[in-house]
Order: sequence, then C-alpha cells, then structure tokens
Amino acid sequence: MQITLYHNARCSTSRNILALLRERGLDVTIIEYLKTPPDRVTLQGLAEASGVGIRGLLRAKEALAGELGLTAPDVSEDRILDAMVANPVLLNRPIVVTPLGVRLCRPPACVEEVLPAV
Repeated sequence: MQITLYHNARCSTSRNILALLRERGLDVTIIEYLKTPPDRVTLQGLAEASGVGIRGLLRAKEALAGELGLTAPDVSEDRILDAMVANPVLLNRPIVVTPLGVRLCRPPACVEEVLPAV
C-alpha cells in the first residue's frame, strides 16, 4: 500500500506517525512540506478528502496564524488558503494519504482509519 505523509521532522506527533508506518512495513513517501509546500489545489484536495476543511488544516496555534488574523471566524477560506500557500508553517500536521482515505492525524489514533487492518 502506497502512503504519503506530509511531515515535519520537528513535530513529535509527525515523527511518531512515521515510526508507526515504518514499523508496519508500509511504503511511505515523505513530503517535508516546509521544504516542498503543497500548492493551493493540493491543499484544497487534502482539506476536502480529510473531511476537516480548510480551517481544519490551519495550524491555528501557530503564532503566525494569529498575527495574520486567520483565526477569526469571519476569515474566508480563500484568505486562509493564500496564507497557507505563502507560509507552509501554517499547515497542521501530520497528514496521511492512503488509498483508504486522508486523515489529519490529530489525535494520532486517527491514522488507523486509513490503514489496512493488522
């Protein structure tokens, strides 16, 4: 099973998800999104497929999100998307993509929903 992980090596949750995937012997493509940020279309697809929406993919506790005023309830999804494309640090993580679905793995146990049964 091919799996893609949008990963930040500095994030303990992301590291733990990667370790779990490797322990299970799964073929993982790692996208270090801070070095190779997803484009707008990819972000929209991830938001839709994961079921969390654009706001769900926003790392709201990131200081920059507050500085840019992105956490206000009246901020448009287009504005959030523009900010995430320009500043990939605003992307919440880890995001796992498998043939079974897409999950923002917060909490980490969500990853089980898109992995094959063990």
